[in-house]
Amino acid sequence: MAAIIVKHLSKEFKIQERLPGLKGCIQGLVNRKYITKTAVDDISFEIDKGEIVGYIGPNGAGKSTTIKMLSGILVPSKGVIKVNGIIPHKNRIENTKKIGVVFGQRTQLWWDIPIIESYQLMKHMYKIPNNQYEENINFFSNILGLGDFFKVPVRQLSLGQRMRADLCAALLHNPDILYLDEPTIGLDVVVKDNIRKFIKEINLIKKTTIILTTHDMADIEKLCSRVMVIDRGKLMYDGNLQILKNRYGTIESISAVVLSPNVDINKLYLPGVIEVKYNNQSINIKYDKTTLDSVEIIKKLMDNGKIKDLVIEGVEIDEVIRAMYKEQSTHKEVKLGV
Repeated sequence: MAAIIVKHLSKEFKIQERLPGLKGCIQGLVNRKYITKTAVDDISFEIDKGEIVGYIGPNGAGKSTTIKMLSGILVPSKGVIKVNGIIPHKNRIENTKKIGVVFGQRTQLWWDIPIIESYQLMKHMYKIPNNQYEENINFFSNILGLGDFFKVPVRQLSLGQRMRADLCAALLHNPDILYLDEPTIGLDVVVKDNIRKFIKEINLIKKTTIILTTHDMADIEKLCSRVMVIDRGKLMYDGNLQILKNRYGTIESISAVVLSPNVDINKLYLPGVIEVKYNNQSINIKYDKTTLDSVEIIKKLMDNGKIKDLVIEGVEIDEVIRAMYKEQSTHKEVKLGV
């Protein structure tokens, strides 16, 4: 069953065109001119209950505008949105009771009071029953380790502590759908990993539907099997992450340490090899796996001397997305999974 249904969704903004200088300022007051900017351009998709979907694209692509329409903050210019059967902008209060939102650079907690007091205020706002409130506070506290700073004002928390506190706040009322906008931005590796584990566990235990927007491609690879790629307001791709990587992620690399004083790198330039870097017995070979098998490269390396260490690395997802953008810029259609 679809938790979210979006059909032919568009959002346009009218922006006043301002001319430079004092003359332009006066003209703007007397005779205002507007230009229309399309932030989201005729996109359609469905998300099933319990899915974790990555919603990615460059800055200004339309990600945040889409999330704001799904959460009821913005009214669409065209198209239909249904979130759990509700039209968000027409039923904002009812919709708010069933969703949770976390913005990486903003907090929904009260800045000057301890986080436990913010949670108690939310308990009354959402009319959360006592038993549900206590159960969730204990559950999230154990997973996220909130107990150490329950009584600390938000302004005194580190970024990692605040993010954990915001995740608890967004889920306190047991929402069916969770929107995560850059939830790991600015966090260190350990905190990022803990938050990813928490998101996975919440999805597994509570079957919460999650839409994740992020520039951290590790978030996508660790959490999402399905991705939607948006660029300049248009949905470029909607489908399986692995299929996307198979089409655009054909470049792999082999890094090796060889116990030979001199290696003839020219012999390593087999058909399909893109680049060879050699420095102080360390060799890195970048190649197209659709043209050349790694076994052939390893055999050539062994012919050059004894191999001490060897690692084969696949392309990272951000390189995959970059390749997709490059193809789109040459005006080729992308029809994978859309």
